[in-house]
Amino acid sequence: MASADTVSEAPDTAEPARRGGLSAWFNRNGWKQTVIAVPFTWLFLFFFIPFVIVIAMSIAVRTETSPPFSFVGEFPFVNTANTLRLFEDSLYIRAFLTSIWNASIATFLCLLIGYPMALGLTRVSKGWRNILLMLVVLPFWTSFLLRIYAWIGLMGANSWLNRLLTGIYNLVSPDAPLHHIQMMNTNFAVILVTVYCYLPFMVLPLYANLEKLDLTLNEAAMDLGSKPFQVFLDVTLPLSIPGIIAGGLLVFIPASGELVIPILVGTASDPMIGRVISDEFASARDWPMAATVAVALLVLLVGPTMLYNHFEARAQAAAEPKP
Repeated sequence: MASADTVSEAPDTAEPARRGGLSAWFNRNGWKQTVIAVPFTWLFLFFFIPFVIVIAMSIAVRTETSPPFSFVGEFPFVNTANTLRLFEDSLYIRAFLTSIWNASIATFLCLLIGYPMALGLTRVSKGWRNILLMLVVLPFWTSFLLRIYAWIGLMGANSWLNRLLTGIYNLVSPDAPLHHIQMMNTNFAVILVTVYCYLPFMVLPLYANLEKLDLTLNEAAMDLGSKPFQVFLDVTLPLSIPGIIAGGLLVFIPASGELVIPILVGTASDPMIGRVISDEFASARDWPMAATVAVALLVLLVGPTMLYNHFEARAQAAAEPKP
């Protein structure tokens, strides 16, 4: 009996030893450090170094040479004129406010449209769920520019959509008829196309969060007498806040610095900050000022995100049971 027990236990002890041997070999030969070093090397080469170059460019001065900037004075050579101009020139202040306003409205509309879509995806059968998820990501199979040009055709003065909306408006307000509704080259067009293009970035994180929720919590709340809408407010919505924040950041951050959409459907008289940076680099050839605006935009977007991550980590640490 003793020998049988020994034989039966042999595979259980051999497997951990084998796993330990593979782990030791992996660490001993440096493969672990190599694998970890690859993404850090990528970030160092294509994020950190360009970021340092942009910061250095922001404290330089504009010149007529090529490249059109240089450093003056002795080290440390810091030129604060660009930063002061950032707060004094109304163009940059208005562009920042316009970008934040458009991105905030677009993010809110994406949440308003995307939350029911994500919640519905978690309630359908698995067969329909795969089909609906494919429809959510289907726009990514088409070129970003082609989708924007499609909206340009829809919002044109002679499009069927414009004629339909114009007819509805003239029926509601016959005293002030319109020949057509001006949709192109407005902030309305920028927000509309932004919502269309970035809606999947809101739906997918929300779906990933809502799909993990325990439905027995909803059943328990209903057993205690809560109405369906009250169950949503008390149970589902609070538990989906991480998905809301993740989707909101994925929409708000790129929408704030969007360049292509404002150029194609926006207006030059009320530009967003991405267009201002592009014009400073290309048309005005004021690279130091463009770099200063880019750094300010980065601080404006990354700063609140880092603060949120800091306080979220502190809240999670405080909620964990102490030994």
